[in-house]
Amino acid sequence: MTQQLQGMLTVDQLREKISSGEIDTVMAVFPDHYGRLMGKRLSAPFFLDSVIQDGMHACDYLLTVDMEMDVVQGYNFSNWAKGYGDFHCVPDFNTLRRIAWLDKTALVVCDLEQEEGHNPVSIAPRSILKKQIERLADAGYVAMGATELEYYIFKETYDSAQKKNFHNLETFGSYIEDYHMFQGTKEEILNAAVRSHMENSGIPVETSKGEWGPGQHELNLRYSDVLTMSDRHAIYKQGVKEIAYAAGLAVTFMAKWRSDLAGSSMHLHLSLWDRDGKINVFAGNQTIDRIQCSDTFRWFLGGWIKHVRSITPFYAPYPNSYKRFLSQSWAPTAVAWSCDNRTAGFRIVGSGKSLRIEARFPGADANPYLAFAATIAAGLDGIENRIEPPPVFSGDVYSAANLTKVPANLTVATNEMEKNEMLKKSLGPEVIEHYAHFFRVEQQKFDTAVTDWERSRYFERA
Repeated sequence: MTQQLQGMLTVDQLREKISSGEIDTVMAVFPDHYGRLMGKRLSAPFFLDSVIQDGMHACDYLLTVDMEMDVVQGYNFSNWAKGYGDFHCVPDFNTLRRIAWLDKTALVVCDLEQEEGHNPVSIAPRSILKKQIERLADAGYVAMGATELEYYIFKETYDSAQKKNFHNLETFGSYIEDYHMFQGTKEEILNAAVRSHMENSGIPVETSKGEWGPGQHELNLRYSDVLTMSDRHAIYKQGVKEIAYAAGLAVTFMAKWRSDLAGSSMHLHLSLWDRDGKINVFAGNQTIDRIQCSDTFRWFLGGWIKHVRSITPFYAPYPNSYKRFLSQSWAPTAVAWSCDNRTAGFRIVGSGKSLRIEARFPGADANPYLAFAATIAAGLDGIENRIEPPPVFSGDVYSAANLTKVPANLTVATNEMEKNEMLKKSLGPEVIEHYAHFFRVEQQKFDTAVTDWERSRYFERA
């Protein structure tokens, strides 16, 4: 019998804690297309009386609005002509937990269903990932994964940063702190609280460490099945912001918050296991370089590499995301795979049960549900069609010639995604249509903005 993680709750345990006064609020949430948690705070007694059986409702425009909550035209899923109705939010009680950093609060993640017929909302991020998990299950596999999130910590509040127009912000550290223990001690005011609160909220932590930027840190969660990992990732990401806010600090998960500093990544680790979750099917008797692997490993990697440019929008969803892909920046600039080589976009790590593929393309701004879903779709295509990866690469990928490059910008990546027939077939044509519009709107918003760089360059001299 699996031991319940600290902070996780059964419905009966929730009832007890509500009865005793330990919990008075339940947050019912779902991830939007940005990966943000949306939803409602519910009176705990009302949650028990109504939502626990019947779910709740939310406006379907939430899967179409932009980050400013502006209504965006051009989506088939929801629009003015359809009246912006509701979808149905159905709690997944496997995600029910106490939120340690908020007073008397529990949280449950919901799946989104259509009001009529109660079919899954196909373009909802959690629905997209669950569809790919089902495809994996039909093929006899379970995907296990982890996401490594990097973030910058500031001696600012979100209000002070805004009042400064996000200029001259003071990072928590003043020098590159990769693995530095002393600088890490200074930042324990935030990171120790994050580790503790996550552990007490059913989100087990592995490590935290300084990263390759002043005030930049990384905190890694324990690996799990990819749906659980995506839920933990989304809750953790919001939790870090809320814990920082309570401490009078601010954090950012921007992929590239300043041009002269390291970007922030979301290295994505993935391995396939048998349907019982007992055997890592990537491990095998074949030897490639130092890697002992199987046909399944090779073919999954081959499909992932073949389609990686087309799935890049799910790894790098904003115009800013592509400013992270610079030579000698620890972010990949070309498509290659290698054994324990941080210049390669695909870094193979571990052995035996721990053998896994680390994709270094995703930024900290990526939506984990979409990133894992696109990854599985690409890898499954590799297995189904026995796609071989290119030869393993040795050396410095940054200085290598004749390698396929990472897409230069969001427009290029979106165009490749939109014409990829495998993605239309695997994810659904309506999903590709919806997210192509989403990514293009993000690019259009950026294209019409006048930046500080333009003012400083052209104000006097143009």
